[in-house]
Amino acid sequence: MSLKRNQSGFTIVELLIVIIVIGILATLVLVTFTGIQQSARNTQRQTDIKAVASHLETYNAKNSFYPTATDMNNATFISSELKGLDKESTRDPKAGTAASDYQFNAGDATSLKYGYKSTKDDGSTCDNTVAGSECTKFSISYVEEGGGLKTVTNL
Repeated sequence: MSLKRNQSGFTIVELLIVIIVIGILATLVLVTFTGIQQSARNTQRQTDIKAVASHLETYNAKNSFYPTATDMNNATFISSELKGLDKESTRDPKAGTAASDYQFNAGDATSLKYGYKSTKDDGSTCDNTVAGSECTKFSISYVEEGGGLKTVTNL
């Protein structure tokens, strides 16, 4: 008669190896997913800025000047003068949903806010209410995640 028993199952070492492999795979998936989200937000920023720039060019064709930064931060102005521009195009994808998040930063962009700047041809301050001082140039900027400041200017 034999006292030998037939045991089956996994050893601690085998279980640890499986847990480590699962951990490595989970980390890879998480890092890849984060990169994809970042890329999607950067693409959204680029699309938003191009949409705004397109509407500004249409506004300029109609009025022979570009709006000021004050105009661009006025929701009534945007809805009446830049018809068809989606409100979401004025908000960075990582920003909140407060009213101030739908406004442009006067000048260069920050990490959570698009920037808008309008000037005369010589780069000086413009004022659309004064003849000869109209805004003839604009630049819109955004900050890419993992990158630098990107700018789109008038045609």
